[in-house]
This record gives sequence, structure tokens and C-alpha cells, in this order.
Amino acid sequence: MTAQPLEARCDHCKQTRPLFLYEPDHDFHLTGITCEWCERDKQPLLCTRCWSTEKQRENNDPGDPTDNAMAAFFVRACENNARIAAREDAERAVLEGIAKATEQAERNG
Repeated sequence: MTAQPLEARCDHCKQTRPLFLYEPDHDFHLTGITCEWCERDKQPLLCTRCWSTEKQRENNDPGDPTDNAMAAFFVRACENNARIAAREDAERAVLEGIAKATEQAERNG
């Protein structure tokens, strides 16, 4: 026996359809300013059509400029840290190679 999806009234269009809980997929607010999706007390139950409309509206929202600037700063900082770590790993490998070659030369010489 297959389970039937929950059908109830959509919080947006008020039609009885299979429903989904709409939850924003970001929740990334560094400035303390929250968006309309995150400040809701209760996320709505929406039918597929209304859920897709809400998702598109959320995706098209430019967001808070301060949050966007901070997020871009952190992305650049993480990329820079990864480059530094890679360079340090490469330098460590070179130094280990030199040390190993020197050790072998001293044993053979």
C-alpha cells in the first residue's frame, strides 16, 4: 500500500492540494538584519505551484547589501587561505625533498 501525500488548503492560494512546508534555504544574515523569509513566525504550507512561485521570488531577491558584501569578503578570504595552504604544502614538500636528498648524499659520501 502506498502512502497518499498530505492534502490540505494551501496557505497561499487556499486550494486543497498536496502541500509542502516552505523553508528558506539561506539563513545567512551576518548583520542581524533578517529577510522576510527568515523573520516569519511560521513557514507556510504551500502547494507545488505556490511553493515554486515563492522559491523563485526568494531566489530573485537581491538580499541585504551589507550581508552580500560580508559574504563576498568571506569567500575571498577562504579562497586566499586555500591558496596560502597550498603554497605552504608545496614549500614543505620541496624542503622535505631537499632534506632527504641531503641525507642520502651524506650517507653515500
